[in-house]
Amino acid sequence: MNRIILHIAQRAHWLRAAGEGSYRCASLDDEGFVHCSSPEQVLVPANERFRGREDLVLLCIEVERLDCELRYEDCYDSGMAFPHVYGAIGLDAVVAVLEFPPGDDGRFQLPAELA
Repeated sequence: MNRIILHIAQRAHWLRAAGEGSYRCASLDDEGFVHCSSPEQVLVPANERFRGREDLVLLCIEVERLDCELRYEDCYDSGMAFPHVYGAIGLDAVVAVLEFPPGDDGRFQLPAELA
């Protein structure tokens, strides 16, 4: 079975990436990697860092299609190792893009496609 990791992206950044041929975000330049999560982890950063944001999508990334390094790391002493992609993500690795709206209380729920 193919392993999927998720990246919370601004819709506008994803649309720009579609025209550029690969996806990169500020953390790649600032920290050297793209922050990702497993489906089981994604609600942690979503609700801690993005609560109430209505401009987000979830990029579903097939691990086997990545052409750059993937490391699982606990960078913030959270007790959880999150997947970090060390390079721009090729569009062919993104197998789905899911709308990711918050609920009425501003909190996120896992999209039905991933539940």
